[in-house]
Amino acid sequence: MSGGRPTKYTDELVMKAKAYITDYAIYEDMIPSVAGLASALDVSRTVLYDWEKEYPEFLYILEAIKREQQKVLLNKGLSGDFNSTITKLVLGKHGYHDKQDVDVKADMSINIGKEFNGI
Repeated sequence: MSGGRPTKYTDELVMKAKAYITDYAIYEDMIPSVAGLASALDVSRTVLYDWEKEYPEFLYILEAIKREQQKVLLNKGLSGDFNSTITKLVLGKHGYHDKQDVDVKADMSINIGKEFNGI
């Protein structure tokens, strides 16, 4: 038997967490997030990450939140509903980056048209 407080993890809590993925707006969240889920469930983010390691079903829930977050950011960012700077910043956490590949090749040879003979 382990010490510490009993877990809040129940079937009812799992159902509430799954509902948050699509119903995040009722919690006044613009996008679904781990912080928003933690607030909705009244637990810390650390607890959510512990549950992610302990319960495979909760791993799925956190992954679904990240997928839905990307989808909402992309759609609302492209439509102009969200501030583009903030959208770009948050999408950076999902692996999206605004960068350009630049291939620079310089020819460093200098050709002089005349030869100088003993000036």
